[in-house]
Amino acid sequence: MAVPEPDTAVVIPAKDEAERIGATVSAALKLPGVDLVVVVDDGSSDETGRVARAAGARVVRHSRNRGKAAAMESGAEAAGLLDADHARHLLFLDADLGETAAAAVPLIAPVRAGEADMTIATFATRVKLGGHGIVVRVARDGIKRLTGWEATQPLNGQRCLTRDAFEAARPLAHGFGVETGMTVDLLRKGFRVVEVEVEMSHRATGTDWRSQVHRARQLRDVGLALAAREPVVRQTLSTIRSPRG
Repeated sequence: MAVPEPDTAVVIPAKDEAERIGATVSAALKLPGVDLVVVVDDGSSDETGRVARAAGARVVRHSRNRGKAAAMESGAEAAGLLDADHARHLLFLDADLGETAAAAVPLIAPVRAGEADMTIATFATRVKLGGHGIVVRVARDGIKRLTGWEATQPLNGQRCLTRDAFEAARPLAHGFGVETGMTVDLLRKGFRVVEVEVEMSHRATGTDWRSQVHRARQLRDVGLALAAREPVVRQTLSTIRSPRG
């Protein structure tokens, strides 16, 4: 099989991921057609940026934590500055994928072939999460109600999209609401969104208090993303209890 010409940039938002970011970057750089990996060090207090750079990534650093959506925007803008004759497709990956980032090839293929404007990963093997899936249900139900499309894993951050699709999704929804908002906006604008099963995995969210705070922030951000796109959601969200683990 012929190796495709370089046409895809990988963008990895990262905060305090020094332990895994090196393996993630190394695996991403080996993806066919990928000639650029941009890691956005989103206010890390560890050596995330140094490790990413040593692994071969271009690193953009936020002096303070600005959230996932802002990191995605910074990474896409940095990749755009390095585009040559044509805009690269954008493959967004989580920083903690490690070596499993090498399994992202099926995400790129439909976009490269012109068969999809955005692909969303569904993990073939799901890790057991510490919560009860409240945030996932809110995102899935909201997307279906607003667009008629039912997502399998609506919060999955592993996504490949054309530059045109990314620009159409801007401004991105805040923080952890970015995936939900992006999906709703692109579907409403007529872009083709497809899910692709991949053999990837990342660290599961635990049950300690930090994990509970993380999950509560996810719920808040997803709720705000949906509410901004359909105000009636505010009434629904007021009836949802905060996750308890």
